Amino acid sequence: MGGKSGNRRNFKRREQDDTGQEKSSKKGANTSRRETDRHYAERLRWIPPAKPSEPLPTPDCPYCGKPIKDIAAALEDRTMNAPAHFECVMASIAENERLEKDDTLAYIGGGRFGIVRFTGTSHKFRIKKIMEWENRENRAEWRKSISEYYSST
Repeated sequence: MGGKSGNRRNFKRREQDDTGQEKSSKKGANTSRRETDRHYAERLRWIPPAKPSEPLPTPDCPYCGKPIKDIAAALEDRTMNAPAHFECVMASIAENERLEKDDTLAYIGGGRFGIVRFTGTSHKFRIKKIMEWENRENRAEWRKSISEYYSST
């Protein structure tokens, strides 16, 4: 067995200037500290939006009658156009739908639920039925009123 052994990486030599000092490869190395500080001072600073003075509303759920503490996770009730607990809506759908042995009721996003059947491994599934729960075109009034607590746009 002949030849070199060990690490065979090719390392680049560091560049040196005429005096033998190592050259700096950092971007902007020739600029003074004062110049870079001035650059940062000219940047616009982000100002957070003012928080609403009133606390988030806690309406009662039309299904269970308990207050909704996490209003952002609530769904709109179809009949009353009022917020309802996510769990209460799921329980209501589960009562009215017929699930077979390997079926699961799942929230699939966009205000929709689906009856999902997992096949074999847990990564493969098929959506058997999609149920539109919330109307995507007409946003609920109560959602508009709480949006200022979460976003300023």
